[in-house]
Amino acid sequence: MKQILYFSAGWCQPCKTFKPQMESLKSEGLPIQFLDVEQNLELSQQHSIRNVPTTVFLTNGVETNRVIGIKTKQEIISMYNS
Repeated sequence: MKQILYFSAGWCQPCKTFKPQMESLKSEGLPIQFLDVEQNLELSQQHSIRNVPTTVFLTNGVETNRVIGIKTKQEIISMYNS
C-alpha cells in the first residue's frame, strides 16, 4: 500500500505555499497524511525530518522516495507512481 507523509510547520512560509497543492492532490485521491512536525515529534524523528516541507513516499511502510521543498503537482504524482 502506498502512502505519502507531508511534514510541515505552521511557522514555515514554504509549507503554507505548498500545502494547497498537497490538499488538491489529496482531494484527487492521493493518500496524503498531513503532519505538523511540532505536534508529531516522534514520527518526525522516526523519519529523520530536518527540514520542512518534507514529503515522504512509503510503500508497505518502507520509504521509497523523499523530497524536501516545494514541487509541482506533476512531480508529486510522478514520484507517487514510480
